[in-house]
Amino acid sequence: MSDPLGYSVYLSTFDAQQPMLERSAGMDAPVFLSLHISEEFGPDYCTRAEAVCHWLAEAGYRIIADVSVKTVAQFGEPDLVRLAKRLRVWALRIDYGFTEDETAALAAQLPIVLNASTTTPEAGARIAAAGELVMAMHNFYPRPETGLDSAFLSESTRALQQAGLKVLAFLPGDLALRGPVHAGLPTLEEHRGQLPSACYADLALRFGMDGIFLGDPELSAVEQGRIRRFQEEGVLSIPAQLEPGREALYGRVFTCRVDSPAKLVRFTESREYSCFGGPAAAGPCEPRPRGSVTLDNDRYGRYAGEIQLLRADFPADPRVNVIGHVPEAAMLLADCIRRGGRFTLVEP
Repeated sequence: MSDPLGYSVYLSTFDAQQPMLERSAGMDAPVFLSLHISEEFGPDYCTRAEAVCHWLAEAGYRIIADVSVKTVAQFGEPDLVRLAKRLRVWALRIDYGFTEDETAALAAQLPIVLNASTTTPEAGARIAAAGELVMAMHNFYPRPETGLDSAFLSESTRALQQAGLKVLAFLPGDLALRGPVHAGLPTLEEHRGQLPSACYADLALRFGMDGIFLGDPELSAVEQGRIRRFQEEGVLSIPAQLEPGREALYGRVFTCRVDSPAKLVRFTESREYSCFGGPAAAGPCEPRPRGSVTLDNDRYGRYAGEIQLLRADFPADPRVNVIGHVPEAAMLLADCIRRGGRFTLVEP
């Protein structure tokens, strides 16, 4: 993906979010900021919103402002274009209260983001024809069990992209989760509680999203770094607990063999013995559950030395040593490894 991870900024938690945002300052990352959250309204709302927007713009962020018909009145501006200039907003995410013609007129003047859940491909195509950049953003879902299912997300995203729109979605955080539910803010229900880096890779690879945003206020520096490495280098960072003596595997960049079956990942580089210095002797004959990292021992003859990451359960085999395990919490990342894709094992 060409765009870095986007962030969601909330006026009520901005002070706590600043350290995270400072780590990505200057990267031209997009941020999503709602200008019509009623519980954030107060006597100094407009002043605070303007200060936050100016800080973000100065830090190198592109602001997507979520607006409704009450936003213009709240800020005392005659129209949204004037408001966008005042706040240094890059794009407007159109919520409710605007006709298709009004939205198309806005699209002719600046980038526009439509609601992917309520915009039909036909309406999206008409609006996209009016402007240089028209996008559609899926919602995030605070309440468990209400997030989108994978079939609908895939179908709706593809239809909107075919209509000429870039499509955006949200992933949950791993630190402070936004209230009042505190259950994460994913677009896809199955991403709730998953590692953000796994959700990012899944949205990019399986669903082909054009832009991905953190829905919650905060993201750990570790997960931020893993996402950035995948975005910049195409390398997935897979947490794995390896047995003592196998630490040489950590940090190496491996390639999934292009002929790997779906149920396991074959490490292209592993049979050169460069990781171990020679063939491995047979170890305990153990079951190989999903998530196992395995090494073919010297009982496999000339095939000895191959390392695999299993994405399904396999029975014990005296020719195969189990040398580590990817925790279930990281298996979505393992499932994202594609044939020919690059990945590295990292300490959990």
